[in-house]
Amino acid sequence: MRIHVNGKVLDVAAATLAALLRELDYQDGAIATALNQNFVRKTDRGKTPLKEGDAVEILVPRQGG
Repeated sequence: MRIHVNGKVLDVAAATLAALLRELDYQDGAIATALNQNFVRKTDRGKTPLKEGDAVEILVPRQGG
């Protein structure tokens, strides 16, 4: 299915947000996720379905100075 991830169009096989994170090689570390501009808690990712055209944001904290 084709979805938007961080502004880029991707073809993915994942059916849930948790599966998408695994497919894209994101670790279960400190990341934040949103689906169609709605925050999705880590505990809800496995039961959050994806559908064609969804927009996913994956935010990884950065350290800097």
